[in-house]
Amino acid sequence: MRKSGPPKGLIAYLVLELLEEKPRYGYEILKEIRDISGGHWEPSYGSVYPILYKFEEKGWAERIEREDEPDRKYFELTESGYEELEERRESSTEKARDFADVILGFFHVYAAFATDERFEIPDIEGEWQFNEDFSRWVVEQVVRHHEHYFETDFERIEVTPEEFYERHGIEMDDE
Repeated sequence: MRKSGPPKGLIAYLVLELLEEKPRYGYEILKEIRDISGGHWEPSYGSVYPILYKFEEKGWAERIEREDEPDRKYFELTESGYEELEERRESSTEKARDFADVILGFFHVYAAFATDERFEIPDIEGEWQFNEDFSRWVVEQVVRHHEHYFETDFERIEVTPEEFYERHGIEMDDE
């Protein structure tokens, strides 16, 4: 179970992937991550630029000058950067549980706000609500994204978490 935020190293991994595609500058990377997330997430400048400078320091990326945009700091991957990206790709499967924990954890908090009597969050007209209708909308969006990206109709999985984990050979967390 993750404690908070996106999986560790996610932004750095995305930066490497985006630099593989072409040389980029920080704001362009931020916009691309926002687009990848469907507009739901955009890391801060304070997270992307230090990553670019760290990559430069480690020799994974280098700044390049562009005559058409002399004031922008473009970065491109070096040979060492491509090697680092390959290593991170191989280890990316370890992040799948972290991603699922973040998604499920935030949804559980959303549902708790909607149902736990300890929380007294007012319903304000014209704003998002913590209630069953809005919870269904969140789930509906997840289903729509699943169907879009996997080009299939969503089918319910009628097994317990324990059965699912056993079927896929995954160890349950002992927490």
